[in-house]
Amino acid sequence: MRLSVIGCGYLGAVHAAAMASIGHDVVGIDVDEQKVATLSRGEAPFFEPGLAEILTEGIASGRLRFTTDMAEAHGADVHFVGVGTPQQKDSHAADLSYVNGAFDALIPYLRPGDIVAGKSTVPVGTAADLAERVHPTGATLVWNPEFLREGWAVQDTIDPDRLVAGVPSTSSGVPTEDGDRAAGILREVYHPAIAKQTPFIVTDYATAELVKVAANAFLATKISFINAMAEIAEVTGADVTQLADAIGHDARIGRRFLGAGIGFGGGCLPKDIRAFAARAEELGRGESISFLREIDAINLRRRDRAVQLVVEALDGSVFEKKITVLGAAFKPHSDDIRDSPALDVAVQLRGLGASVTVTDPAAIPNAQRVHPQLSYIEDRDEALRGADAVIVVTEWDEYRRQLAPEHAATLVEGRIIVDGRNCLDSAAWRAAGWTYYGMGRP
Repeated sequence: MRLSVIGCGYLGAVHAAAMASIGHDVVGIDVDEQKVATLSRGEAPFFEPGLAEILTEGIASGRLRFTTDMAEAHGADVHFVGVGTPQQKDSHAADLSYVNGAFDALIPYLRPGDIVAGKSTVPVGTAADLAERVHPTGATLVWNPEFLREGWAVQDTIDPDRLVAGVPSTSSGVPTEDGDRAAGILREVYHPAIAKQTPFIVTDYATAELVKVAANAFLATKISFINAMAEIAEVTGADVTQLADAIGHDARIGRRFLGAGIGFGGGCLPKDIRAFAARAEELGRGESISFLREIDAINLRRRDRAVQLVVEALDGSVFEKKITVLGAAFKPHSDDIRDSPALDVAVQLRGLGASVTVTDPAAIPNAQRVHPQLSYIEDRDEALRGADAVIVVTEWDEYRRQLAPEHAATLVEGRIIVDGRNCLDSAAWRAAGWTYYGMGRP
């Protein structure tokens, strides 16, 4: 099947390459000439495991190409739109200018019978508005949210845990004839996943839009819940890690996303829960999800707490102390530094007068562009050398599994480790002579 993918940022580039890898003829379209040139060479413009391989394979096979010319979308059977929806500069609401711009550019090239599949995370009600703009062309809009995890995005696109299609529906939620046809075409697009009996949920536009933001809101809530428990643990002497293990055995709760630490970041969860709360206010139902504002506040407090632990560990002052920050990306297996807790902590420590060195396996170039005032060293061991204290803020395997406390002790000046992700073996570090501080742990 012939597909176009409008927007070749993180979501679009992964989707285009993944769709080509399962046999579709794909053209990726973006206004950024440099990005298009990079992708056309088979190079990923960001760190994502497995992406470079399927980019190279797709381009070599002739099934995948990239261009800046929107006219190249003409003739595709399905057009995926996956541009960004950042937070507005003057409010918490989502900025839809990129989405609107993409649709404005695409509409002149649509044919009757085409399917336009929106993948961007948008406020509920957006799809219905866009459908009215698409309808005069004879094309049909569906809303097909993505559920990618950075670091596992290729796998999640090719082998998703569920697929959702919001289609034109009657007032009672029954798909119209166009809706049924559109859902059928999406099933063909995702044929390998469908063959594996992946759940394929057909619903109306509003539900499809809410699925994405509701999922992110739930995950954020679960993370901030255990971090709130960490705050209680810190004043009672309880161990939040053991607490999470105990309640995680309850099948109704589960252990995943109950890892206390410095909280979540990235380009999705923070801005999506803020935009969701803003949209609820617009709908006159702000009280329904007002708790999300406290979720956001808890999350930001844990970053401050990590900084406080470093200060306490160094007898109340970090001034002119050398501190090594292990991690810059907001999560491992990614070079994404958007709303990164790691860099927030590093910047705060530098603001208190510390000499801060940041290291990360993938995110240093991005971090340097945004925070040039920090010092960066690529080599982990060199970054540790002479440190008065070390803080783990991104749980890369290079730090949680491959860094032996005995080896690290030979490099530093002071054996103080703050585990901002509760990912280290505290007993092993203490046995090696380190003073260990966890988040919500004795």
